[in-house]
Amino acid sequence: MLVVACPGQGAQSPGMLVPWLELEGARPLLERWSDVVGQDLVTHGTTSDADTIRDTAVAQPLLVATALLTFRALLAGPGVSLLDVDPAGRPPQGAVDVVAGHSVGELGAAAVAGVLTEDEALRLVAVRGAAMARAAAVTPTGMSALLGGDPQAVLDRLAELGLTAANVNGAGQVVAAGDLGSLATLAADPPARARVVPLQVAGAFHTTYMAAAVDELAAAARGTVPADPRVRLLTNADGTEVTSGAQALDRLVAQVANPVRWDLCQTTMQDLGVTGLVELAPAGVLTGLARRTLPGVETHPVKTPTDLDAARDLVRRHAGTPGTPDSRRNPS
Repeated sequence: MLVVACPGQGAQSPGMLVPWLELEGARPLLERWSDVVGQDLVTHGTTSDADTIRDTAVAQPLLVATALLTFRALLAGPGVSLLDVDPAGRPPQGAVDVVAGHSVGELGAAAVAGVLTEDEALRLVAVRGAAMARAAAVTPTGMSALLGGDPQAVLDRLAELGLTAANVNGAGQVVAAGDLGSLATLAADPPARARVVPLQVAGAFHTTYMAAAVDELAAAARGTVPADPRVRLLTNADGTEVTSGAQALDRLVAQVANPVRWDLCQTTMQDLGVTGLVELAPAGVLTGLARRTLPGVETHPVKTPTDLDAARDLVRRHAGTPGTPDSRRNPS
């Protein structure tokens, strides 16, 4: 049983699209998507510096476009133009069993699962990124990662400081979000055995500080008619499967101001018996979490086109196969 995972904000890096432009059809595809999002994705993915692509309004469309391009390449096979792949980005039956995305990666996941077309996902992520950037500019807020420590002690300390556990990622990783003063206090006096790492983000994402962005995204989403998922699609809200397009779209909108529960997504993957995981570009973060929290699952991060053959091999061996939850939970 195979899961395809789409990474979230923070996974981007300067020049990450350079090797992908060598694939036939990649440049014209990105140029067309640039028109959809109203930004030059080719420039941002090749020559823009780290500060430029850290901007929420830039990072989010760039990340979703990169994941969707990678998925087209995964399906296309060697020598096939990316322009000749199904433009809806929907996988053929049996190519994927489960899809999930982390934070903004949920929009890429929705397109992979067939809930949204690629253009719909990109149009919405452009609104999402710009709206979240505007919401973040209203009040000075931020986010910090907590690594290690007793999980309950970490959550208790955040509650004491009025901070939100905006991302609960599993593997001992929690991201705190809130006002800068409280984050400074957390860094000065963290929970026992926990390390605090300030994140270079513009604001307290996935908290009530993003309420205005939810309103903007909801307004943009009203003109979208989503399809029901063609494969299992997991939600960051609570890790469960969403079974209708309407439910998936509602969750995508609400998630902007609510915590990301990637830990629960991974729990569902384990319960389903997932045996293989492919992370679309820019890959690495979700694969790393899976290696620590999903023992026995074969993982492969797709970072450049040189990773595609191994990813296709993993897909062939795991997609459409029965899950094995019992053998993983009770290894012999």
